[in-house]
Amino acid sequence: MHDIKMVDLKGQYLKIKEEVDAAIAGVIENTSFINGPDVKAFQSELEKYLGVKHVIPCANGTDALQIALMALNLQPGDEVITSDFTFIATVEVIKLLRLKPVLVDVYPDTFNIDIEKLEKAITEKTKAIIPVHLFGQCTNMTAILSLAKKHNLFVIEDTAQAIGSQYFFPDGRSEFAGNMGNIACTSFFPSKNLGCFGDGGAMYTNDDDLAARLRLIVNHGMKTRYYYDDIGVNSRLDSIQAALLRVKLKYLDQYNKARQKAASFYDTILGVHPKIQIPSRSSFSTHTFHQYTIVANGFNRDELRLYLEKQGIPAMIYYPVPLHIQKAYADCGFNAALYPVTDNLCKNVLSLPMHTELSEEQLLYITNHILKFLQF
Repeated sequence: MHDIKMVDLKGQYLKIKEEVDAAIAGVIENTSFINGPDVKAFQSELEKYLGVKHVIPCANGTDALQIALMALNLQPGDEVITSDFTFIATVEVIKLLRLKPVLVDVYPDTFNIDIEKLEKAITEKTKAIIPVHLFGQCTNMTAILSLAKKHNLFVIEDTAQAIGSQYFFPDGRSEFAGNMGNIACTSFFPSKNLGCFGDGGAMYTNDDDLAARLRLIVNHGMKTRYYYDDIGVNSRLDSIQAALLRVKLKYLDQYNKARQKAASFYDTILGVHPKIQIPSRSSFSTHTFHQYTIVANGFNRDELRLYLEKQGIPAMIYYPVPLHIQKAYADCGFNAALYPVTDNLCKNVLSLPMHTELSEEQLLYITNHILKFLQF
């Protein structure tokens, strides 16, 4: 049996090595390293895949979130609501722009934002909601879009972990994650379901005016060379990464199916154990399993992680510390009593190996050792 990895990027690369190497060599040959033809081609191909009108590539997922907020002309002190149980970037950009982050607790089963608590958090100062489609599953966009319409709020989807996931509306329509709010943001960090060999990101929108503004901001606020119409940033997806992503985009559905197959194996073995909470599936969303995250019920998560490590099985904790108690955000005045679910999850979640190259032999080895630990 091959060594088990949390994410097997090398194994994935070897299967498409000739295509990847040729794509990278093509960029080196034509020397169009910045804003070359592969960037434009990837943008067009991703637009077609998602069914979205505009894709605006950028340097990384954090930049995507920041640029999206900049495009909305929010003012210092305006409130932006998001989830307490997520990666720091979602809140980091709110603070950087001198906006006020408002954190909301999550559901204990899907780990996505609690809609009832979200509605209670809306005030006269609220201007936007950033729903996070965590671990590969869409949050309840029907409810969020309804609240946004009622209160005249912007919606920025954080789809960094959910590219390829589909959302099903009550009327039978379906949309990909990122094709529902005013703007969506994604990351092409190497470990993502669609990952490059460095940093990369993108924004999506169906709004022509917002698309124009995003393109302006992403390029120094410049529409015509050396004429600056707005304050912008320098955030570009380089051509080598775009060329690689063009290759991997062709395999995205295959990659997601491989992850779903691995998740089903985990479900079958682990789902019957009373002390393990396996990932929940929403009726309104597919799950592309950027992570396969269990919750420990009645045993020590950290002891299991240490035991697995000794057996050559990596496992990670996403996320060990709630955002509402992070030192950098102490001045935000978060009420710690409002986040009991997040507090519990941070103490008890454990993400198991999840990638496209997991074999049945590896999955059986992992699950057998988890069950063996629980017998101790």
